Amino acid sequence: MSPKTTASDRGRGRGRARGHRQWDDMLTPGRVTVGLLAVLALVFIFENTRTTKIRLLFPEVTMPLWLALLGTALIGAVCGAYFMKRR
Repeated sequence: MSPKTTASDRGRGRGRARGHRQWDDMLTPGRVTVGLLAVLALVFIFENTRTTKIRLLFPEVTMPLWLALLGTALIGAVCGAYFMKRR
């Protein structure tokens, strides 16, 4: 037994190829929560299909509300990923 092996690791490693993950390793409570929130956000976005006027600093544009919400969500996701990467 190597110093890096613990009692809980010994039983989990059998029958798996090195580098492959099982579902219980990938589905953590945090990932499930984020996935559910993403699905709810997409449902909210695509339920709002009316056309609306949006003011972008100076110009005023008319576009579907779902497109504006989706664009805002994508910008927020990119900003969040950028700042998490820098930590």
